[in-house]
Amino acid sequence: MTSLHNDRLLRAIAREPVDMTPVWLMRQAGRYLPEYREVRKQAGSFLNLCKTPELACEVTLQPIKRYPLDAAILFSDILTIPDAMGLGLQFEEGIGPTFAHPIRKKKDINQLTIPNPTQDLAYVLDAIKLVKKMLANQLPLIGFCGSPWTIAAYMVEGRANPGFPLIRKMTKTDPALLHVLLEKLAQAISLHLQAQIQAGVHVVMIFDTWGGMLDNQDYQQFSLHYVQQIVADIKNNEAVHKTPVILFTRAGNQWLELMAQVGCDVLGVDWGISLAEARRRVGSTVALQGNIDPAFLYQSPEEIKQAVAGTLAAYGHGSGHIFNLGHGIPQDVSPEHVGILINAVHELSRPYHTN
Repeated sequence: MTSLHNDRLLRAIAREPVDMTPVWLMRQAGRYLPEYREVRKQAGSFLNLCKTPELACEVTLQPIKRYPLDAAILFSDILTIPDAMGLGLQFEEGIGPTFAHPIRKKKDINQLTIPNPTQDLAYVLDAIKLVKKMLANQLPLIGFCGSPWTIAAYMVEGRANPGFPLIRKMTKTDPALLHVLLEKLAQAISLHLQAQIQAGVHVVMIFDTWGGMLDNQDYQQFSLHYVQQIVADIKNNEAVHKTPVILFTRAGNQWLELMAQVGCDVLGVDWGISLAEARRRVGSTVALQGNIDPAFLYQSPEEIKQAVAGTLAAYGHGSGHIFNLGHGIPQDVSPEHVGILINAVHELSRPYHTN
């Protein structure tokens, strides 16, 4: 791998010494930035922005130009895979993602074909190559996909719907059919993440956004089982097996020990648990990412710094911590407050990395 000017993130993942805690933020490229809104207007639609590599590259790099972040994350969307499967994805203002052809019957699932990433999702890989070229080995680039369960929730419901009642019903009325869908998605996600790695990303992240709504047994069989399968595919492929994998299950803190056993390198945690407890529970098996509540970004600069200090103190001394939010940056947050948080992480974390 080509050496990076700033490899702080990769060192923290490997729990090697760092000079300060690395920081990147979920949704760091997004609607809170005025420069993003300009490009989004130029693109005409969110989906067109995702599917135009030059624009996706520009948006990916916007926060890197503005802030001293320790990683870039590719601008894309977790629903590109079902879109490539022919479900007719659209993003409607005030509603969010919707599918023209939701999955409701056995025939719908049987007709799904697994996308070829180099053909059906080539625009994602082209964006990665452009970003890599523009980054010029400054920083690591993070690629990502949604988890099979999370993507399936949208595919079955047809849109974002609190609680996703249709797929929850399916777990009880036709679990065998649901497993067929999840198996296809696991294969598609595995192929896409490996293609992202081969296109040049340094780290991949699996967003299990809706895993936390399941009970213990259902989480293990409908979500974690398929995540483990994807991680195993990556780790068993000689061409990509050294690439770190981050797993983030929102509202999934009760399963940290189980998640730490699936073979991932980093666990993302939300603000529902202290980093001190999370670190105690997983020990040295994985690095941790998180976990400040994004709502702190609405507060005063001094309160933001205090929240950063508390999060750093909760993790304590030593490497293995990647500072992040417990979820994405809200769209109406002040960009200046984001900069205050990032600078505070770098400034206040140095004492935790001295011998």
